[in-house]
Amino acid sequence: MLRHYDSLGLVRPTGRTVGGYRQYSDADIRKIFHVESLRSLGLSLREIAQVLADPAFTPRTLVTGLIRRTEERLARERELLERLRAVENAEPGDWRDVLRIVELVRILGSADPHRRLQAVLNPAENEPVPTDLLAAAVLAEAEPNMAGALRWALSRAGDDGLARLVPGLSAVDVEVRRRAVRAVAEIPGDAATELLTAVLDDPDPAVRGHAALAAGSRGVTAAEPVLVAMVIAGANDVDAGEVLGALAQDPASADRVLAALTGAMSSHGGDARVRIRLIQALVELPGAHALESLRSLRADADHSVALVAAACADLVAARATNQNC
Repeated sequence: MLRHYDSLGLVRPTGRTVGGYRQYSDADIRKIFHVESLRSLGLSLREIAQVLADPAFTPRTLVTGLIRRTEERLARERELLERLRAVENAEPGDWRDVLRIVELVRILGSADPHRRLQAVLNPAENEPVPTDLLAAAVLAEAEPNMAGALRWALSRAGDDGLARLVPGLSAVDVEVRRRAVRAVAEIPGDAATELLTAVLDDPDPAVRGHAALAAGSRGVTAAEPVLVAMVIAGANDVDAGEVLGALAQDPASADRVLAALTGAMSSHGGDARVRIRLIQALVELPGAHALESLRSLRADADHSVALVAAACADLVAARATNQNC
């Protein structure tokens, strides 16, 4: 190492003994330790030579470059780790299976969505894509059509596919959580319903919304506050209103939903658009449950709200009459 440093002009000895051995001063020794310290940060010997030769050197640019290179290296190593885990989890029987799985991983990571779709819908040798690979692809896929195909394929794996999605529901990356909850929503069964219920308090409104629509459609009453909030915000408000109407088939839920919608109506008195959305959600309640509230709004100070309420009250009254006939 010392000979190499000497040949590069990085650290040269102060002198030599009569026998030809290198002699290093205290300053030389300190320089050797400086070189080793910089090498431990990942600098090349060429970079170290530039640093030591320039007394005015500022390290920020170089350190920033080192951080970027280290992040790129870690990303490559994480990718390799994921490939190895995919191979391990697929329990290959021989090297032919290993090569098939590696090729699947490569294709699913391709920039061409058509190749990715082909690998999922028409896999080589009619061998299904391992569930681990499908779940990883679901959590990473941004192209809408491809994402839908992946979710469909994963839903056929049932609870096995569901288990692979669990880490995605708590991922730091909000896009991953959104993909995970959409995939869970397409998997039937009580286990999926429990997972959807567990993320109703996610900090991201899109995650909460997907979970509430799916969980509410499965009869989970805990989704009601999120659904009402969606109506207020205008985020998939029509779908949210329909799910609230379905939940309100249970009389106990109907009373809660009516109270929540009418309470929101009062607290948003100055926003006609919000109040009209709430009226439209009230119409979804079964029977004549919301009729009294709608009729009271016909005298609302906001003309547009009053008109919509009047039309909706007539609609609900006619619906109740037909049901009674």
